[in-house]
Amino acid sequence: QVQLVESGGGSVQAGGSLRLSCTASGRTFSSYPMGWFRQPIGKQREFVASISGNGGLTSYADSVKGRFTISRDNAKNTVSLQMNSLEPEDTAVYYCAAAPAGRAPETNALLYWLWGQGTQVTVSS
Repeated sequence: QVQLVESGGGSVQAGGSLRLSCTASGRTFSSYPMGWFRQPIGKQREFVASISGNGGLTSYADSVKGRFTISRDNAKNTVSLQMNSLEPEDTAVYYCAAAPAGRAPETNALLYWLWGQGTQVTVSS
């Protein structure tokens, strides 16, 4: 069964850090661009960051540039999101997702074909 499982969410005060991980199973994901998205309560899902299959290209939403870093370890089939200087506005359910193989890092959620179940991140002021 092909699946993505996120971990590392939790509660933190503003200015703190969290590291999210996404582990893929069922197949090798080294050729698939991966992305992180988030959905605050009552709002639409939004792009956070994405990374190419080999990790050489990355893309970030303006709201997280300079604070978040996406990375991947293809030997472990994992993608991570290091989140620093967290703000209350970062509170959301965070999802990792896989895009079709061979594409550049994608920002459009409609282009992703496999999603994890999500992990909650709560930042208090």
